[in-house]
Amino acid sequence: MAITKAQQRANTKYVKNNYDTTLIRFKKGAKNLIEIAAKADNESINGYVKKAVQAKYEADTGNKIEL
Repeated sequence: MAITKAQQRANTKYVKNNYDTTLIRFKKGAKNLIEIAAKADNESINGYVKKAVQAKYEADTGNKIEL
């Protein structure tokens, strides 16, 4: 089933209003290693990195963060 232009606009608007985005740069080859580790954990790269950030944040601050 094809996504309509209206659905694309609605999705873009939802993401813009509900999420912050950031760009992370890795050295050449590191992305591939992260992707392999994420797949081994049945996780997307985004989910894998978010879990790592959550764990580091909690270790540093003692507080939980919802990403």
